[in-house]
Amino acid sequence: MKTYDSKEYDVIVVGAGHAGSEAALAAAHMGQKTLLLTINLDMVAFMPCNPSVGGPAKGTVVREIDALGGQMGKNIDATYVQMRMLNTGKGPAVRALRAQADKWQYHEHMKDVIENTPNLTLRQGIANELIVEDGICKGVITNTGARYLAKSVVLTTGTAARGKIIIGELSYSSGPNNSIPSIKLSENLEELGFKLRRFKTGTPPRVDGNTIDYSKTEEEPGDEEPRHFSYTSKDEDYIPVEDQMSCYMTYTNPTTHEIIRENLDRAPMFSGVIKGVGPRYCPSIEDKIVRFADKDRHQIFLEPEGRNTKEVYVGDFSTSMPEEVQLKMLHSVVGLENAELMRPGYAIEYDVIEPWQLKHTLETKNIKGLFTAGQMNGTSGYEEAAGQGLVAGINAALSAENKPGFTLDRDEAYIGVLIDDLVTKGTNEPYRLLTSRAEYRLLLRNDNADLRLTEKGHDLGLIDDERYAKFVEKRAAIEATLKKMHEIKIHPTDEVQEYLASINQDKLNAGVTAADFLKRPRVTFEAIEKIVGEPLADDRYVKEQVEIAIKYEGYIKKEQKLVERLHRLESKKIPEGIDYSAISSLATEARQKFEKIRPESIAQAERISGVNPADLAILTAYIQQGKIAKLPGYRPEDK
Repeated sequence: MKTYDSKEYDVIVVGAGHAGSEAALAAAHMGQKTLLLTINLDMVAFMPCNPSVGGPAKGTVVREIDALGGQMGKNIDATYVQMRMLNTGKGPAVRALRAQADKWQYHEHMKDVIENTPNLTLRQGIANELIVEDGICKGVITNTGARYLAKSVVLTTGTAARGKIIIGELSYSSGPNNSIPSIKLSENLEELGFKLRRFKTGTPPRVDGNTIDYSKTEEEPGDEEPRHFSYTSKDEDYIPVEDQMSCYMTYTNPTTHEIIRENLDRAPMFSGVIKGVGPRYCPSIEDKIVRFADKDRHQIFLEPEGRNTKEVYVGDFSTSMPEEVQLKMLHSVVGLENAELMRPGYAIEYDVIEPWQLKHTLETKNIKGLFTAGQMNGTSGYEEAAGQGLVAGINAALSAENKPGFTLDRDEAYIGVLIDDLVTKGTNEPYRLLTSRAEYRLLLRNDNADLRLTEKGHDLGLIDDERYAKFVEKRAAIEATLKKMHEIKIHPTDEVQEYLASINQDKLNAGVTAADFLKRPRVTFEAIEKIVGEPLADDRYVKEQVEIAIKYEGYIKKEQKLVERLHRLESKKIPEGIDYSAISSLATEARQKFEKIRPESIAQAERISGVNPADLAILTAYIQQGKIAKLPGYRPEDK
């Protein structure tokens, strides 16, 4: 194909899903002239699967994105139809904010933000080929022959890379939601030496809300108390719960399960049609029936897709069964007996890049100036994609100016946990972020993302001075209130003893500080304010931070000690280009893993599966000796 030169940019982002949108906005906000190239302008930040944002671990990621200056939190706060805090009966480490989105408004709002961001150009086109010279990525070539040059390129192809939709015996080449797939870019990546593999995900049917009998289902309303993902959102703008849209819950039953079992020979994931590996933590309904044969029912959530549509997402009912079987399955469910199918569920197979080929900055190890993010790195979920996109966009902007890269440690953010897991361990299935993946989850809470990351966002130029000043004021208020809590005395007055009796607590024998009093189970910050007869803080979010800091002080200190050990190991860097074959005493498995992943520090080496303490001791001793053998042909400038 004949090509022609088009404009030059500092950063090019390929793909405008949740990863691409964050990457492009970050690069543009950091002053880089940025091109956002997408297959279809009508698919910007589209939600082809669940129309929601947040949930366990994922909700914290959204708050981290916001604290760093990203867009996702602001976008969902502007377009939600329901907001709920999950796990409120549990500790702060696992509480999670979740919002039901108006999927059409979410897309339109993000597109509007992108179109009105300085330094950012949005353009429709399909990237077919990367321009690579001397191991450096210098741009892309599109299907129309346009050559766009740049100093950095970010690939966020989502599930469009050689995408194939599968419904029963039917399969065809397609991206998500019947969009155009990207074919040639995957072929080009393989030609450049990248290792790709096939993953699979799926989506459930959508039904007409007018044909659902909600009287037979359980209503799930939103929260009355104002909730927000973005730290810039205001309580007075919160949608009253009576104006929010409820979700509803129903269940499968033995009849549903029997229909599925009778048609397993037509289920693509069991008939051999599907070759890609599916997500363990978001299985299809047919997979659930087989794997959990002892269960006589599985919950289903009926979730509205927006205020101006009657489409309802049948959550936890993902399937690639033939369309007529899907109808039978739906009609066997209580409340859906007469449901009209608007869109059938489907499975989609797509290409992903093996993530161990990436650095923690999400730059590829083989090609300088090339970054990848989102589902093409093997993750699942909009939030995981957006978090990666933000980091990739930041680093693409820094790379364009030849500045040092930006990374997040495992103790700093769930985004750091996510990226470290990918580049250190790789993934054999679509990766989903869980609270259990984070060793320091009491430090990485939903409520304190701003305290952890706003400073970094401001240093990067993604948080403006006005917002930063408000953050500094909040941080100072927390410190002042904590100090006050350690100074105020609570005495064993009749009022105090009556309060303790009301919450089934032992009497107070002597005066204690307000901080020690608060450590008692079921004692609240508000109760202490009532006892002392004055407000101790003006902001409810300040009060929340103080209460958590005091009540969980012992546990937090334990995690901080573990973090100190992590930092000591992270400071023990492994020389680049080291020849592991020269360390004869290493176990074969450890040597192979080190050669494949090429860890940057002893801490990262420790996290590689199959590496034992003896291997780490041998590697550490070898490095300390200072006689480091380098790989043949290694040049520091190639790093």
